[in-house]
Amino acid sequence: MKAKNDGYADVSDTISQEPPRRHSGSLATAKAKWRYWGILAALIIAAAGIALGLLAWDNPLPITDEGFWLIAQMRVENLAVLAVVALCQAFATVAFQTVANNRIITPSIMGFESLYVAIQTSAMYFFGVTAISQLQGLVPFVVQLVLMAGLSLALYGWLLSGRYGNVAIMLLIGVVIGGGLGSIATFMQRTLTPSEFDVLSARLFGSVANSDASYLPVAIPLCLIACAGLYLSSSRLNVLALGRDATASLGLKHSVEMIKVLFFVSILMAVSVSMIGPMIFLGFLVAMLAYQFADTFDHRYILPMAALISFVVLGGAYFVMKNIFFAEGIVSIIIEIVGGGAFLVVIMRKGRL
Repeated sequence: MKAKNDGYADVSDTISQEPPRRHSGSLATAKAKWRYWGILAALIIAAAGIALGLLAWDNPLPITDEGFWLIAQMRVENLAVLAVVALCQAFATVAFQTVANNRIITPSIMGFESLYVAIQTSAMYFFGVTAISQLQGLVPFVVQLVLMAGLSLALYGWLLSGRYGNVAIMLLIGVVIGGGLGSIATFMQRTLTPSEFDVLSARLFGSVANSDASYLPVAIPLCLIACAGLYLSSSRLNVLALGRDATASLGLKHSVEMIKVLFFVSILMAVSVSMIGPMIFLGFLVAMLAYQFADTFDHRYILPMAALISFVVLGGAYFVMKNIFFAEGIVSIIIEIVGGGAFLVVIMRKGRL
């Protein structure tokens, strides 16, 4: 009888143990919440440290001296450029992968970088070296923005508003257009003199040196408006990630919602590429890490995580290239190596993240 009572006691103890508390939110357990907010806090600290390092590194004056802040103020412009590009790449890539329902492709597949290269190469080919310097400034920057965003929106509207429009055809045509522009640019580059080609090559690297302080009054508002539009559409992005049929069954027009998202994506990519040049693998690397660290599919949590990761990656690459290799802020070299390596790893894993 004692053994039976002991058995009943063991059963009652097992029943009385409470299971881990879960709820239906994006972060279902307390452990998931602590993990997410802990990683986010670490990224905030890392971003603040990188920002302080970019302002204070190699500054000969102590931080308490007024001259220190005068020197730091001269570096704030580059820091603002990095922040704008990081936000643009992070929000644009995550949103684009959601509407395309593919975690490998990036907005670069639509030919933004190829159009930028074609514009720069055409200016050198038809007007010479002086045209490259004349392409810097607010007016040429706005013209490039309008041209890139306008062509992409025309492509989206034409391919997605039709009866048989779909994302696969849009991506395929984007690849074809990008390849065609790249071929035209390559042909023109082969006819340039060595000195002209050297000047052009410096502009075709993703570099903070390609940017200008006069871009910021236009770039910052456009970046903030587009990022705010995507973040406020987080719930709709969550629905779009379920696919066309699920989106329609939940009462949303799939093509209309896609065009809205792609409108913001085209603005962000046009701003990023026009400011510092091509950055093919930055968005892919940032989006991949954001999904891994956030461990959720809710865009309310993924987008802030991606933005912080993007700034840490971009700011860290800029710091290393400028202060260690003295490469005048050419950030694309490190990012393309790391991002390209990560891309190959993902492909060899058959696309499973």
